[in-house]
Amino acid sequence: MTKLSVNINKIATIRNSRGGNNPDVVKAAIDVQRFGADGVTVHPRPDERHIRYEDVRAINKIITTEFNIEGNPTEQKFIDLVLEIKPNQVTLVPDALGQLTSNHGWNTIVHQTYLKDTIAIFHAAGIRVSIFIDPDIQMIKAAKTTGADRVELYTENYAKGFDIDKEKAIYPYLKAAEVARELGLGINAGHDLDLNNLGYLHQHIPWIDEVSIGHALICDALYLGLENVVQLYKRQLSYY
Repeated sequence: MTKLSVNINKIATIRNSRGGNNPDVVKAAIDVQRFGADGVTVHPRPDERHIRYEDVRAINKIITTEFNIEGNPTEQKFIDLVLEIKPNQVTLVPDALGQLTSNHGWNTIVHQTYLKDTIAIFHAAGIRVSIFIDPDIQMIKAAKTTGADRVELYTENYAKGFDIDKEKAIYPYLKAAEVARELGLGINAGHDLDLNNLGYLHQHIPWIDEVSIGHALICDALYLGLENVVQLYKRQLSYY
């Protein structure tokens, strides 16, 4: 079954806009698990503009499902945090300093040696490693030789193309996922997935291990309620 990991960064963004601890991100992590999420995702950035490093430590104490920490391993502070927490999974994302949101995957050919060395550090600590990647066959093949356990398909282009031509939008992701499966790589997916496009993605790539969804899910929760929305997303992963 494809797991739903809820990214709670947006909860922290709202909290940070006013100071204090409202909404409480630790309570949000507790609640999304209670409401049916299979995991919690956080993406602490160097400027801590949403999830803070202290949040990651606090959330780690209450995790009962899976904990996925995303980030750029070029920051030693990030590596140290992951090795301290030892989450179920670390997702390596090639974000630039101050980047608004993730917008591209790794070039696994150019950065092959760096990724190998970094992944080995996390593997030595018993942490599963996923790398953020575009749906490019050559990048998928090179991802395998880095030693990564999984790849997370960057799905923004799929989401952008979905309402125009869904068959065309899904095609490169399907091909990339088929190659990843043949190579024995696990597959995650994330970025701009929502209630409109998630079911179609899962219908065509039902062997996805995990989807990580934050922005759209939290936006939907403003109108529909967090408990209801978690179940609505889970339902999209159970139809096919």
